[in-house]
Amino acid sequence: MSKASACPAPTKPNLNWHLMHHSEAEHDLRHLIVDISRACKYISYSIQTTEAGLAGTKNEFGEDQLALDVLADKEIREFLCESGLVCCYISEEQPDIVELNPDGEYSVVFDPLDGSSLVDANFAIGSIFGIYKGGDVIGATPREQVAALYVLYGPRTLLVYSVGDGKGVHEFILNDVGEFVLLRDYLGIGDVAKNYSPGNLRAITTNDGYKKAVDTWLGEEKTLRYSGCMVADIHHILSKGQGVFTNVGGGADSKYPDGKLRHVFECGPFAFLAEEAGGAATDGTTAILDKKITAVDQRTPLIIGSKNDVESVSSLVA
Repeated sequence: MSKASACPAPTKPNLNWHLMHHSEAEHDLRHLIVDISRACKYISYSIQTTEAGLAGTKNEFGEDQLALDVLADKEIREFLCESGLVCCYISEEQPDIVELNPDGEYSVVFDPLDGSSLVDANFAIGSIFGIYKGGDVIGATPREQVAALYVLYGPRTLLVYSVGDGKGVHEFILNDVGEFVLLRDYLGIGDVAKNYSPGNLRAITTNDGYKKAVDTWLGEEKTLRYSGCMVADIHHILSKGQGVFTNVGGGADSKYPDGKLRHVFECGPFAFLAEEAGGAATDGTTAILDKKITAVDQRTPLIIGSKNDVESVSSLVA
């Protein structure tokens, strides 16, 4: 009996099967992504069952931490430790690089709970991950990632991942028995956006180029889609196959001259996914994937989504 007939492809491929047989991910990388997905199952459950009060602490950026922020960070760390594959990680909730296993072959960068301030409003929130080979993330560029993924906790819990190299961007749903199963293969981003998601909108008061971009969208009668959770807003672009998301700075004299987003664990992973899906991501002048990581707390402007609109906005705000 041949192997193909003995083990036919499942009708509902799970994440592990898809990584092994479709994306042909390296053995250890596959196990690491699966371990991260396991952590996110616990986070999904905690969001539904844990009160969303303040933890009484602040993160590296001076922001109040919710109990869920701390819990999500702890859950992810435990699964990274259990894997034995991670030499170090960078988290939004930690002040510096955290070392785990000196023999680990991967580094993981992550925002454990993006949009956590929206929990009380019962909006969708998410977790963002980038994976690098080796332990030298500082000094690298996001193009050196070997995989990126995010998990969206909304009415449904969804996981979207890519290992790059033309293998595509794929979407999974957490089913009733706790398994991530394939929902859609090969998510793509078209060249023209119908929707726009303008983050840090107050920057239009000091950034004339950004104001011109917003006025252009209004004049073109594009549809506004903005929730305040980056994971939800960029997932909307991947899900609908078009759109543009922006978060740029207000200029040298503003509170956020480079925008509010972190290069390492927010913009880098999403740029990896967007380019793999046929879109683009830039800071206005440089592709995010080619922008060197200089610090854990590095911020960067971000324009991401449909190529034509990314280019037109960049020409205005550069």
